[in-house]
Amino acid sequence: MIGPSPIGNPTPSRAALSLALGGLSAGLLACACCILPLAFALAGIGGAWIARLTALAPYQPYFLTVAVVSIGLGFWRCRRSEAACQPGSLCASPVYRRSTRWILLAASLIAASAAAVDVYLRLDL
Repeated sequence: MIGPSPIGNPTPSRAALSLALGGLSAGLLACACCILPLAFALAGIGGAWIARLTALAPYQPYFLTVAVVSIGLGFWRCRRSEAACQPGSLCASPVYRRSTRWILLAASLIAASAAAVDVYLRLDL
């Protein structure tokens, strides 16, 4: 017997979270060549393996593109699912909506900082 799920339709609400996590991971990959080695050094984590992170530098524009698209779609999906959310479903939970927004904001800050560092390094000051 196939019937309606007791928590409503979780697919639209999970899409916003998956896009948020995709944007966060792509943002972290975009800053892996420049910002992550600095953050590791400031945290006292070091080693020869950190130099290998610079191999990701040629792929940074692709990671930034994936991050921007995922974050944009995540914000759009979060707003859209909020309007079409059924009471009692996963997207109706304020904790879920708040955590999805925080993940999207963190991903936005990470991607923006990676883009800013990339632009700054290309200025040749």
